[in-house]
Amino acid sequence: MKIFAALKEALAGWIALIRGEADWIGHFAISAAGLTTALVLFFFFALLSIALATADVGIPNFFGLLIALLVQSLSILALLIGVLVTRRMVPGEARMMNLMVPGIYALIAYLVVGTILSLIAGPVLILLWIGLAFLLFELGWRAGGWNIGVAAAFAVLTMVLLVGMPVTLYMVLGPVAAPTP
Repeated sequence: MKIFAALKEALAGWIALIRGEADWIGHFAISAAGLTTALVLFFFFALLSIALATADVGIPNFFGLLIALLVQSLSILALLIGVLVTRRMVPGEARMMNLMVPGIYALIAYLVVGTILSLIAGPVLILLWIGLAFLLFELGWRAGGWNIGVAAAFAVLTMVLLVGMPVTLYMVLGPVAAPTP
C-alpha cells in the first residue's frame, strides 16, 4: 500500500537526514502530492490519537472532533510559521517543500509517540519534546541549509510555537472562571 510505503520511506529519509547523507531527499516525495500525502497521514493519525484519548469518555460529536482536529493541526501551523519566519530573517536557498514535507512526518512521529507515551507514562513527554526539538534542528541544519545557530533558533521558535499556540488558544477561548462574591 502507498501509505505504508510513504511512512517507511519517511523513516528512511529521516534516518538519512540525521546521518547527514546527501540522498535523504530521495526518500521524501518533495512535491504537492507528497505534501498532500503527509497532510492526509497527519490527519489520519490525529483522528486515531483523538479516538484513543477519548476512549474512556466516548468519541466527541462532529463539532468536538472538528475542534480537536483544529487543535492538532496547530502543530502544522507552528512548523509553517517557524519556517516562514526563519526564511524571512535569514534569506537563503532553503526551499519550503524541503522543510515542510519531512517536518510534517516528524510531527506525525511526535503525534504517534506522544499519544502512546501519554497513555503509558505521561512525565516522559518532556523527553519527546527534546527529541522533536532535535529533529527540528536537524531539519533546519540539513534540509534548510542553515548554519547551526540558525537551525537551533528555528528549532526553538518552532517548539515555542508548538507548545504556546494551543495554550494561548485555550486561554483565549477556554472556560472563564466565574467571579466569586
